[in-house]
Amino acid sequence: MEKLTIRASLNKLEKVLAFTEEKLEEKKCPMKMMMQVQVAVEEIFVNIARYAYDSEDETVTIRVKVGCTPLQAIITFIVHGIPYVPLKKEDPNIALSANERQIGGLGIFMVKKI
Repeated sequence: MEKLTIRASLNKLEKVLAFTEEKLEEKKCPMKMMMQVQVAVEEIFVNIARYAYDSEDETVTIRVKVGCTPLQAIITFIVHGIPYVPLKKEDPNIALSANERQIGGLGIFMVKKI
């Protein structure tokens, strides 16, 4: 398992994405899966950077484990910030138009679907 500890700041997003992409490429991850994982990583990291801490001096550790048989990726974010469990949040009603829906929640919804 590989890990990266980095400041929980939006300007570190590219480094986080490069780290996870490198680990997926090492195991010859198919492009479709890699893109889906990267969307999920981006959504989760951005939420951590924006909401988990009161300052940008805090860190997040990202652990990546990629298995080959069958191909699977386990990505863990270790955060010591404000507790939040997105899986407990109700999914947005995507049957409503964008004007009728509340703002927020679509990113986590996408992550859950991926």
